[in-house]
Amino acid sequence: QVQLVESGGGSVQSGGSLRLSCVASGYTASRNCMAWFRQAPGKEREGVAAIYRRGGRPRYADSVKGRFTISLDNAKNTVYLQMNSLKPEDTGMYYCAAQSIPFEDDPFPFFRTFRGWGQGTQVTVSS
Repeated sequence: QVQLVESGGGSVQSGGSLRLSCVASGYTASRNCMAWFRQAPGKEREGVAAIYRRGGRPRYADSVKGRFTISLDNAKNTVYLQMNSLKPEDTGMYYCAAQSIPFEDDPFPFFRTFRGWGQGTQVTVSS
């Protein structure tokens, strides 16, 4: 079982920045990939960024490439999401997830079976 606690959300104006954090605890050793997802009101949850513990290039949704950066501190079991140049369409609840999946260009579909979603952290971007 893995427990995930997200933090760092808030309300910012368009063009602003936020840094999200997610601390993982429990049995995380076998989960080689950590990712951020978001869900806007009335929409399905979507993958935003993913990173593998053993390196390799991070994966990003096209909508956030060049603006968001995911990073991982293995020693602290913490994954971060630096979000710059925020837009109103980035508004939503942000969740992190940890899963054991193959190395894929698009890892997000492999999180469909993930069941340990945390409370999330709300990001609101005003125009």
